[in-house]
Amino acid sequence: MSNEDRLASPAPDLHSGHDRDVPPLTGFWRSKTAIVLLGFLLIGGFLLVSEHRLHALGYVPYLLVLACPLLHLFHHGHGHGSHKHGSQSGTAERPRGR
Repeated sequence: MSNEDRLASPAPDLHSGHDRDVPPLTGFWRSKTAIVLLGFLLIGGFLLVSEHRLHALGYVPYLLVLACPLLHLFHHGHGHGSHKHGSQSGTAERPRGR
């Protein structure tokens, strides 16, 4: 086959397997029920925040104080075994710089 024959022949269809009929997305989140539920949840969330904002914000300082031990525990990784202080015998050599 010469170059002219290859140029004259049509290109192979590489996307022939992609022509399947795909059904439209139908699920709960695309239904009218989900849209109505989302609307009610948004309205309820707004009313909950607007009515309870003042006394709920009074607990924020206490929540921060209670969160400190947890943040300290997880920040330093005590529960994950990430503290490694040299060798077991305590005589770890330090690399010397020049």
